[in-house]
Amino acid sequence: MAQHFFGYGSLVNRTTHGYGRAHRASVTGWRRMWRHTAGHPYAVLTAHPAPGARIEGLVAEVPGGDWAALDAREAGYRRHPLAPPDLAHEAPHPVAAQIYAVPPEAEAPLTRPVLLSYLDVVLQGYLREFGPAGAERFMATTDGWSAPVLNDRARPRYPRHRTLTGDEAATVDALLASVAARVLPAD
Repeated sequence: MAQHFFGYGSLVNRTTHGYGRAHRASVTGWRRMWRHTAGHPYAVLTAHPAPGARIEGLVAEVPGGDWAALDAREAGYRRHPLAPPDLAHEAPHPVAAQIYAVPPEAEAPLTRPVLLSYLDVVLQGYLREFGPAGAERFMATTDGWSAPVLNDRARPRYPRHRTLTGDEAATVDALLASVAARVLPAD
């Protein structure tokens, strides 16, 4: 059986990677959160075990089972195998998948801002895969909205940033307002 990953953040945005065999999926028993970790100047999105929780994302095949490129992209994260009953997907074949999460010992209290350019990429992926309701579910199933959001949209700091359409940007801004996120101007 081919090896797969479950992406729940920027990997949901298909324009940020070349994993062509990606399918919409969901995982139970995990929840997303923004965290601070050593080696990252801004907050990162991670997942943590959460009984009864469910998050949506994409499941995609790791070509040839070669995890090296994906592990490099997800530096600072550790892979965890997902139990087959916890993974629902639209792939036309059985899937064994792993999820990336920041190790608990590497997490620190959330003291750094979330980059808006990072969140834009993530929410653009959710809007395109799951529509506006899916983007709303992303917000509802992610913890850490007390962290400020740095508005770097004009000069993106996130390395895989993407340009949003006017409607996508307006939706992201409205979703941030819905969780009372504090948006800071960039320097």
